Amino acid sequence: MPDTPSLPYSQITETLAREFAATAVERDIRGGTPKAERDALRRSGLLSLSIPTAYGGQGLNWAQVLETVRRFAQVDSSIAHVYGFHHLLLATVRLFSRPDQWEPWLEQTAHKHWFWGNALNPLDTRTVVRHREGWYEFSGKKSFCSGATDSEMLVASGLDEHSQKLLIAAIPTSRAGITLNEDWNSIGQRQTDSGSALFEKVRVEAHELLLDPGPLSTPFSSLRPLLAQLIFVHLFLGLAEGAFEQARHYTLNESRPWFRSGVEQAGQDPYTLLHYGEFFVGLESVRLLASHAAQRFDEAWSRGAALDAQQRGQVAVAIAAAKVASSRVGLEVSSRFFETTGARATHGALRLDRFWRNLRTQSLHDPVDYKLKELGGWALHGEVPAPSFYS
Repeated sequence: MPDTPSLPYSQITETLAREFAATAVERDIRGGTPKAERDALRRSGLLSLSIPTAYGGQGLNWAQVLETVRRFAQVDSSIAHVYGFHHLLLATVRLFSRPDQWEPWLEQTAHKHWFWGNALNPLDTRTVVRHREGWYEFSGKKSFCSGATDSEMLVASGLDEHSQKLLIAAIPTSRAGITLNEDWNSIGQRQTDSGSALFEKVRVEAHELLLDPGPLSTPFSSLRPLLAQLIFVHLFLGLAEGAFEQARHYTLNESRPWFRSGVEQAGQDPYTLLHYGEFFVGLESVRLLASHAAQRFDEAWSRGAALDAQQRGQVAVAIAAAKVASSRVGLEVSSRFFETTGARATHGALRLDRFWRNLRTQSLHDPVDYKLKELGGWALHGEVPAPSFYS
């Protein structure tokens, strides 16, 4: 790929998706860091899609950025995950810090092709922040650090040792005292490097802390967790679509009709047709919900500081509904498609189970039961979800 994008972003996305698909099975077996694929993303220019043109980026809206996440998820959800998180972390510094902080970070990201990694995880409270004279010290461990390996910048969090307030900083990944452990060995999302990080007396300057307006301090800054949820909606939808296409190809080209079906081709079996009809209805419903949620999010984003709590809450409802549907339909399609392909499709070399493994792994980090509880509060009482890092 060229150092600067000379083709439409959609064409670049499609080219990369096809390249990633060619090695997805082998890399799922191997795990670890997809270094070549991350470097291809750097060269492609896609890491600057969400950065405004004023800072050297391409200035796409979120619906367009999310479509690229979805396309990558169809072939490789690990790549889609860390790529989507990169854009989430760029949004994080824009939402949580002052313009004089985030503007240089976005400019350097666009010009130097930086990849951003995650070490935020607010539920892991083992990292302590100590006040020093003119600076801060981060010390402790952090889990689920997706995309931290092979990143240039890291968004990290810790608890203030005195106030127990969550403090978030944007720092270079190469800073002294940061160790990224290669200890991610889950059944799914095997190339997200979502293992642990160790911070040993890491120096953080005052201008690197995201304090003004700070996390979740205003309705607009509280859009950050909604963007995270929307990324997962498109990740899960892409996974489901990828599973569907793999199953469809196998059914049409490899599957054998059941001896009692009375048909000559597996694709003519009435029960197989029934399953594909169910898959289609499920996927179409998620596509519509995802599109609606992305549109609502873009509208909220465009309001900026004028966004109020009720408007933010209505966006949260739309995204929560899409999240529940994408989780359910994705798990359904990625597990039940084997009923349309037959026993031979379970051969280990095909690794067609990777779609279910990937979706199941990621979906457990944010239980949909709590999304349904929030949606119940909205449906019954008209109560919008309270802002948190997961809603």
